[in-house]
Amino acid sequence: MNQLVSTEWLNTNLNKVKVLDASWHLPNVERNALEEYELNHITNSVFFDIDKNSNQNTSLPHMLPSKKEWENIVSNFGVDNSDHIVVYDNSDVFSSCRVWYTFLYFGHNPNFVSVLDGNFKKWVNKKYSTSKEIKKINRSNYIANENAQLVLNKAQINKNIINKKFQLIDARGKQRFLGLQLEPRKELRSGNIKNSKNLPFQELINKDDRTFKNKNELINIFKDKEISIDKEMAFTCGSGVTACILGLANSIISGKKPVIYDGSWAEYGLE
Repeated sequence: MNQLVSTEWLNTNLNKVKVLDASWHLPNVERNALEEYELNHITNSVFFDIDKNSNQNTSLPHMLPSKKEWENIVSNFGVDNSDHIVVYDNSDVFSSCRVWYTFLYFGHNPNFVSVLDGNFKKWVNKKYSTSKEIKKINRSNYIANENAQLVLNKAQINKNIINKKFQLIDARGKQRFLGLQLEPRKELRSGNIKNSKNLPFQELINKDDRTFKNKNELINIFKDKEISIDKEMAFTCGSGVTACILGLANSIISGKKPVIYDGSWAEYGLE
């Protein structure tokens, strides 16, 4: 799998890949990802709206769309099945990992979908090419191939509390996990899923340039949280975005595709 590409690599290969800006912000941050994209973005990149390009027939946030919906979404981006896609973001929650996961879920070649290691700020600091120009897109005919084993529903989560088939790892911050901090979505109670373990996603990221920590560092972080890297695991968070960061980190460690509880606490924590 080709989970990460460096800013240097992308700069060299910018004309050979399709670049998506998947910036997304938590509801309480008061930032507009599309407006920021329109002001400045990586040259030739196209804005990918995580909320808009998701299942619109549920009250839960940015759930996976249907196979047909995804084919339509990706075709509208002019992406072919053979394209190498690089996803980046300009957000605190590394939302590009969610789009990486979605492409894997819908069967894109795992060697041809990558996250930019380090966010837009690192790209700008390197003085690589940026633009305000909105790229013209020629519609493609994308074919998806769903891998339902990469997603879990609430019933499967509840069943696992009893049979303990896999470890469930929660990417939220410690205070939210322990129920000591209110959830950003007001309709949700505080707390966590029984028997789940907490690994705040920020611990996997280098603070200075928002790159992932190296494989050995990641292994040690998982072990410090008493997570067995040899046992099956699935990932949850507030609404299915930051869980994918843990999924990518585990993919670096194990080579496995991530398994995500798509509803996450946005579903499980409903009163």
